[in-house]
Amino acid sequence: MLRRTFVAAAMTAALLAAGVAQAQTYRAEYRLSTTLGPAFAWGQAGERWIELVREKTQGRINIKLYSGNSLVGGEQTREFTAIRQGVIDMSIGSTINWSPQIKELNLFSLPFLMPDYKAMDALTQGEVGKDLFTILDKRGDVVPLAWGENGFREMSNSKRAITSPADMKGMKFRVVGSPLYNETFTALGANPTQMSWADAQPALASGAVDGQENPLSVFVAAKLTNVGQKHLTLWHYVADPLIFVVNRQVWNSWTPADREAVRQAALQAGRENVDKARKGIAGSDNAVLKQIEASGVTVTHLTPEQREAFVKATRPVYDKWAKTIGADLVKKAEAAIAKR
Repeated sequence: MLRRTFVAAAMTAALLAAGVAQAQTYRAEYRLSTTLGPAFAWGQAGERWIELVREKTQGRINIKLYSGNSLVGGEQTREFTAIRQGVIDMSIGSTINWSPQIKELNLFSLPFLMPDYKAMDALTQGEVGKDLFTILDKRGDVVPLAWGENGFREMSNSKRAITSPADMKGMKFRVVGSPLYNETFTALGANPTQMSWADAQPALASGAVDGQENPLSVFVAAKLTNVGQKHLTLWHYVADPLIFVVNRQVWNSWTPADREAVRQAALQAGRENVDKARKGIAGSDNAVLKQIEASGVTVTHLTPEQREAFVKATRPVYDKWAKTIGADLVKKAEAAIAKR
């Protein structure tokens, strides 16, 4: 009897010691990277994830937000590599920014693949979304947890209303650092210039570039009317889903219960982020568009025929990049969209 008591006490002590050792692996603070800050739905998603994680782990996991890709000197396309290297612990990242390292994420940047929000949901919330998470997971260094959203990217400029590719000829557009965007705008007759978002606004203000492409929520929050963006074309040419991830070493340092808490926090923050990103934009809710028009911006709604001219002009780019992304994945995406 005495021996059993001693063994039980020893086991309890060992478990407590293991718990203390495990607790010691937790850092005082973890680094969460986003491109846009709390003035935008993207940065707000970061703040919400932080809040939910702290709540669900009873304060065991504390996170600080680093927006503007400040942990990589503002270089958006370096973020994914920095997560893999452990420079960044967690991120809500753009599929666009990570596509140079994960070629399959270029799927969302195929010009005119997704005509509406139902099409985007068919991909992120269906088998294609699961396949992309599997691809990320197999890279070994990151753990993907949830989808969020920056939104469909629309085109604005300071020169004129754009209703056809011919209207874009020779115009300078700021685009993100992805070859696919360069090729898409070149196919439309424009002169694309790759630069970070931090450099984009001064370039627009000075006239170094004529236009840009971003979701409407970003157009409003960044006050792009103040930097000469007086013409807006709604064309839904690509979308920008976001992905909540954690560096795998950081993930493995947490208890299974805390990992699940972080996952559930990401899923909840992701759902809330999608709702916020679409508020005033999707469906019959056009409050954001009315706000933009009220600021003196000329808004051009493309007719189906006008949109088709852009689709045709960029089709060679689509076909070329479909091979790079993976023909089977693209076909699966096209089938999912057709069934939406």
